[in-house]
Amino acid sequence: MFPRYLTISIILACALLSGACAKQAASVDSQSPSMVSQAGDRHVLAGEWEYIDSTGAVVPLTLDEQGNGHYEWKEGHLETHRLIDHTWSGMWFQEENDREGGFMVEFSPDFSEGEGQWWYSRIGTDNAPTLKGGTFHLRSASSG
Repeated sequence: MFPRYLTISIILACALLSGACAKQAASVDSQSPSMVSQAGDRHVLAGEWEYIDSTGAVVPLTLDEQGNGHYEWKEGHLETHRLIDHTWSGMWFQEENDREGGFMVEFSPDFSEGEGQWWYSRIGTDNAPTLKGGTFHLRSASSG
């Protein structure tokens, strides 16, 4: 067996470390509201957009004040997760072909256009698809 002083030292060290970890977690949680306030500027996403894929095909997108919206291709819709500075990210879902994935866009300084990438996170029942995504250009429909 361990000497009593060593056992007490180990228990004390564990208690101190777990307290420090809890304080760190609380600190991270307390930063979440600042992320929310940065994401509060999502209104720049609201409106009509043109998604231009790598072949030049254009798909119209309509987004609301929170950056969520829809597109007609394969009954698709978008869900915004973050807009921090000029980087927009979220998920896309297509009901008709049972697919979903993520996307990220780097906007121009005036938010009139951006360069993006998309990827699959699920195709049907496959939750680890190897099929690659792609790149796209996004532009505000009002900037023509």
